[in-house]
Amino acid sequence: MLEKKEHNYEKAVLVGVITQNQDEEKLTEYLDELEFLAFTAGATVQKRFTQKLTQPDSKTFIGSGKAIEIKEYVKENEIGTVIFDDELSPSQLKNLEREMEVKILDRTNLILDIFAQRAQTSYARTQVELAQYQYLLPRLTRMWTHLERQKGGIGMRGPGETEIETDRRIIRDRITLLKEKLKTIDKQMATQRNNRGKVVRAALVGYTNVGKSTLMNSISKSEVFAENKLFATLDTTVRKVVIGNLPFLLTDTVGFIRKLPTQLVESFKSTLDEVREADLLIHVVDISHESFEDHIESVNHILMEINAHQKPMIMVFNKIDDFSYEKKDEDDLTPSTRKNVSLEEWKKTWMAKSKYPTVFISALTKENFPEMKKMIYDEVMKIHISRFPYNDFLFEYFDNDEEESNN
Repeated sequence: MLEKKEHNYEKAVLVGVITQNQDEEKLTEYLDELEFLAFTAGATVQKRFTQKLTQPDSKTFIGSGKAIEIKEYVKENEIGTVIFDDELSPSQLKNLEREMEVKILDRTNLILDIFAQRAQTSYARTQVELAQYQYLLPRLTRMWTHLERQKGGIGMRGPGETEIETDRRIIRDRITLLKEKLKTIDKQMATQRNNRGKVVRAALVGYTNVGKSTLMNSISKSEVFAENKLFATLDTTVRKVVIGNLPFLLTDTVGFIRKLPTQLVESFKSTLDEVREADLLIHVVDISHESFEDHIESVNHILMEINAHQKPMIMVFNKIDDFSYEKKDEDDLTPSTRKNVSLEEWKKTWMAKSKYPTVFISALTKENFPEMKKMIYDEVMKIHISRFPYNDFLFEYFDNDEEESNN
């Protein structure tokens, strides 16, 4: 199993490319997120390198000239890690490491490293280990490591088998073992879900670091780990919540991210099953983030991938206490940008026409919490009545004042 490691902050540089499908503004946004990922993993970013290309170079991703420029910088400044914003092929990784003579990471490898740090339970660590081995297998040609010999020795190796081939076999066997282990755990978790009784299930979904765990703590009055870092929560947490007279189960799930590695989507299947099998999705959005609309699109894309996009949903725009905008002077005739849009103006845009119930809150200060709880109550009630029409322990009203007095 994976062992938790203490990370000393190491110096790193970031590398991204401007292409036909990714302009400079979009790349800057991605590199901001990559820098936050690097900080979460335990690195401080010293510099960013960008390159304009029609398409990424097949050998070094960025071209030989830019690779030499980066090599000279990292050598002069004693940088130990170069992080690329996109996933690199095995041959690109091999060529870059040979050229720069430092550790090369891509976005996928960085996210996998963060997941390895954050995994707390045996189940989460098994999921991460599987994803890491699936990522490692095609890349053994560049990063052969002296893996512990689970097989090998006299009579165990095939004739003429090389060390790398032996390691490939060890990893394939380990992947098979981990998949079998996860299948067993998946069955146990499916049984747990089936045993939760006749209770409506709601799941918090959203981009990473939007405040889902803080919201979970506020609603359920529990202590779920929350931190201002990416992927603070990996393990699924389920709590029983009662609003007014209505009990339901609330699940906190792993946050989504753009360019989420396919290995993680596969290995975290059971965690995503909590979303897939929920009756109601509570989509939490960080309204204070300048790219919150892109975050919504990324989450919706993943929900579509796991076939959970048609479920009833509530849109919860969080962190209104952190929202800010630049008010334009009355005599300023330059075109308005996103930075000039106030919260009230945002509410009148597409949000006003959303097919889902929408509320603006602060999970930290609990602003507009009564409105949000009433909204959740109404949606859970609809599902509850349709599913259990003869359940007579529920009243037909929700009293805000009474709810507040109980808090």
